[in-house]
Amino acid sequence: MNVLDRLSALLKGLAPSQEAASGYFPEDPRVASAALMFHVIDADGIRREDEKARLNEVLSDAYGIDGAELRKLIEAGEQAEQQAIDLYAFTRVLKRALDHGQRCEFIEVMWEMVYADGERHELEDNIVWRVAELIGVDRKDRIALRQRVAARAERGDIELEGEDGA
Repeated sequence: MNVLDRLSALLKGLAPSQEAASGYFPEDPRVASAALMFHVIDADGIRREDEKARLNEVLSDAYGIDGAELRKLIEAGEQAEQQAIDLYAFTRVLKRALDHGQRCEFIEVMWEMVYADGERHELEDNIVWRVAELIGVDRKDRIALRQRVAARAERGDIELEGEDGA
């Protein structure tokens, strides 16, 4: 299962109640997830179009939205990330919305986003470390998840930047 499939499956469980489905607000787990993904893809100072396209695809698949609705979610996540003072606002939302197993899966997906361009940048590593700590994924699990994703990346099981998957 590639990073898009894993994140899509995880995020499907984060949709808020129907009352909130028409708009996006700061406590929305969808916005928190998108903001953290923007934070990771921006960590190395280069936002690649393929990284943003993957994020768009994951969010579209996860929530069954596209067009204007997808753009609203992407804009809300990006704006939230740009306005954030720290990661706590997002991790607090996810910690409440996810059980421990789902938190570990979210960290694994974050590692897959880190390795998607074929390398692990120290700033990306630090972001995943901080997010893991804030959502209650311990050091041992975080390292094991990183090692598992790194092994898959070495085997070519993670689609790398520029590969079309064909």
